[in-house]
Amino acid sequence: MLSRLPPVTQALLIANVALFLLQLMLGDATFAPFMLWPPSALGFDPFSPGQNFQVWQLLTYGFLHGGFAHLLFNMLALYMFGAPLELTWGPRRFLAFYLISVAGAGLCQLLVGWWTVSSGGIAYPTVGASGGVFGLLMAFGLLFPNQRVMLLFPPIPMKARTFVIVIGAISLLMGLTGGWGLRPGEPGIAHFAHLGGMLFGWLVIRYWRGQPPFGGGGRRPPPRGGGSHLRRVK
Repeated sequence: MLSRLPPVTQALLIANVALFLLQLMLGDATFAPFMLWPPSALGFDPFSPGQNFQVWQLLTYGFLHGGFAHLLFNMLALYMFGAPLELTWGPRRFLAFYLISVAGAGLCQLLVGWWTVSSGGIAYPTVGASGGVFGLLMAFGLLFPNQRVMLLFPPIPMKARTFVIVIGAISLLMGLTGGWGLRPGEPGIAHFAHLGGMLFGWLVIRYWRGQPPFGGGGRRPPPRGGGSHLRRVK
C-alpha cells in the first residue's frame, strides 16, 4: 500500500511512525529538545524544567506524537488528504506547503502559550503533525470542494468544503471553551495550532493563486505536473 503513495506522502508517514517508535523505546525526555516549547519568559512544564524554545522546534514538533491514537488519526488524515494533493502539486510544492502549515501552526501555538501563562497556567510543550494535517485539510477543501469525505464521529458523509467548515468550527469552539483539556495548567489538544495550520494553508493557497492579500485576484500558473489540478478544480 505504501509503495503506491507519492514519495513525499510516503516519506512523511514512514518518518512519523519511525520517530514514534523511537519515542516509545527511548522515552519522551530524550525528544524534549525537539518539542515545541514556549520562550523561557512564559513558563515551563514541570515535567521537563529548563527546556526553552528553539527555532527548529517549529518543524521538529510536527514529527513527534503524544500517543498511539494521536499518531493514528494524524497518519490517516495524511494518507487521505496528502496523496491527492501531492499528485496535484508535485512533491516539492507539496512538501513546502506541508512544512509551512506545520510552522504556522507552531507560531499560533506560541501565542496560545503566552495567553495560557498570562491566565495563570503553565504552557506545556506541543507535539504532533496536526498543524500540517489541518493545512492539508484546508487545501483539499479548496481544491476539491465537492469531493465526498467521511466525518469519523459520527460517520456522516459530506462535501469536503462542508467538512472543512465543520472541523474548523469544532476546533474553534473547543479552543474558546477549553474543551478536551485546553485549560490553563492542564495539557490537552492544541486546538489553536489546528486552526493555525488551516490559516497558513489558506494563506499559501491564496498566494499561489495570486489572490488578496497577495495580488489583484489573478491566478498564478499551476505547478509543473499539475495537469490534474486543471481537470479537478471547479
